[in-house]
Amino acid sequence: MKKQLSPSRCLIALDIDGTLTNSKKVITSRTKSCLLRLQREGARLALASGRPTYGVNPLARELQLSEYGGYILSYNGGKITDCSTGKTLFRQQLPQGAIPRLTALRDELSLELLTYEGTCIVTENPENPYVQKEAAINQMEVRQISSFPDYVTFPVTKCLMVGEGSYLASVESYAAEQLGEAFSVYRSEPYFLEIVPRGIDKARSLERILHQYSLRREELIAFGDGFNDISMLQYAGIGIAMDNADERVKRAADRTAPSNNEDGIARVLEVLFPPPDPSA
Repeated sequence: MKKQLSPSRCLIALDIDGTLTNSKKVITSRTKSCLLRLQREGARLALASGRPTYGVNPLARELQLSEYGGYILSYNGGKITDCSTGKTLFRQQLPQGAIPRLTALRDELSLELLTYEGTCIVTENPENPYVQKEAAINQMEVRQISSFPDYVTFPVTKCLMVGEGSYLASVESYAAEQLGEAFSVYRSEPYFLEIVPRGIDKARSLERILHQYSLRREELIAFGDGFNDISMLQYAGIGIAMDNADERVKRAADRTAPSNNEDGIARVLEVLFPPPDPSA
């Protein structure tokens, strides 16, 4: 084990789906209680997710991040929001001309393409089952548009290509090659192919927060289960993969926690930062 940490000198980064929330997409009472206690003791939380900000906000409210000075890292770190002020600390958009290129690639690969506008998901095919999955996860309305490149003329931080998992895995490398060096392309779920600006990942955005508080990476604890969590698990002083994670994600971590259905986050943090003894 690494040097003993103090909650007041600690940033805890949490992926959401498959990590913070269980298979029912809720935070269990044990995990919630543990995270609220650690915030009272001085720890800061960062919810680091591929979700849009709107899809993270309900969980940030549940964990009282605005009261304790926590952060939302949405779009895989493409946007950082200070929950105590509501201000955007960092945001990076896809490069100019990205949308026509993504639309052409979508058509070539016979996939569906979506992005986010305010409280809505926008796409040409709202009935696509994987579009519906993304809408359900984020509790967002889906707005049908007639032409993706004609409608999406506003700045975009992330697009999502969706499709059947094994097929998406087979075309992931090709998609990255076709889009080139200005883009980062990776799967967050088997059926979700994330497309964000090059250089955007959870680790880099967490580094920005650490610098703000003069914290070292050794004082960062990160939990995750997905391929898009690998960078932060490797960067953190203690990187913890959930037991439900893919083996490649587990190999990138320092240790493995019980699954997201077994209070994995709480069970690890209760060992690192034991609660006060009520009998003392």
